[in-house]
Amino acid sequence: MEQSTVWWLAAGALVVAELTTGTFYLLMVAVGLVAGAIAAHLGLSAPLQIVAAAVVGAGLVVGLHQMKRQRPGDPSPRADRSVNLDVGETVLIEAWNADGTSSVKYRGTTWTAIHRPGITPSVGMHRVAELVGNRLLVDPV
Repeated sequence: MEQSTVWWLAAGALVVAELTTGTFYLLMVAVGLVAGAIAAHLGLSAPLQIVAAAVVGAGLVVGLHQMKRQRPGDPSPRADRSVNLDVGETVLIEAWNADGTSSVKYRGTTWTAIHRPGITPSVGMHRVAELVGNRLLVDPV
């Protein structure tokens, strides 16, 4: 059996494994194995084929990992407008209590509003950033 055939079979097996597990990393390793198959087609020696597969596969895995680390995470469901329709609505804060809460009229009832830590409370219009339990976490508009 040709060396390139072994590389192609191994790459195909990893693609099947990736499809069953759903990890994108196996696909990157499979691309590395394809690089090994291409190296075999070019007539490179077995050690150079292994090096080509390892460099390409490992490089893609490390690159994918770095991309995932740098991408911001998904917003919390408490702050996601598609989950909670209150997010993004505005409320009028007339006064803040000493404990950092405020009572606001919203949707026909009285709610407790809180502000983010480190932000100086101010009166006026605020936008609902997320729901924390049954409290509205608000940001100044």
